[in-house]
Amino acid sequence: MFSHIVVGANDIDASKKFYDAIITAIGGKEGFTDPNGRIVYVHGGGVLLVTKPIDGKAATGANGGTIGFGLASAEQTDAWHKAGVEAGGTSIEDPPGERAGSGLYLAYLSDPSGNKLCGSHRLG
Repeated sequence: MFSHIVVGANDIDASKKFYDAIITAIGGKEGFTDPNGRIVYVHGGGVLLVTKPIDGKAATGANGGTIGFGLASAEQTDAWHKAGVEAGGTSIEDPPGERAGSGLYLAYLSDPSGNKLCGSHRLG
């Protein structure tokens, strides 16, 4: 359904460190910088771009928005979460784990610019 996701960043270097950590934790490659200064990640058929806002204003996290990463296992979800915290992200909401018998194993992070991310694995 989606071709790509773009998130805004105020500090490109801090964001690259963070996204490199969470993407490599799930088997992807570090991002590369395109001619427009955007960091580009390609993994598992998806494309993620990290960029300073084109309008020149500060990047802000979408209030109420979440970007979900589909992950292969609970262990990979834990590794994704740990890598994000160690690379400057913030653990938010409940600790990683199954949510109330939902069959979903979830972990939540806020990136260095405040974007809300969810690592998600369907159990069973």
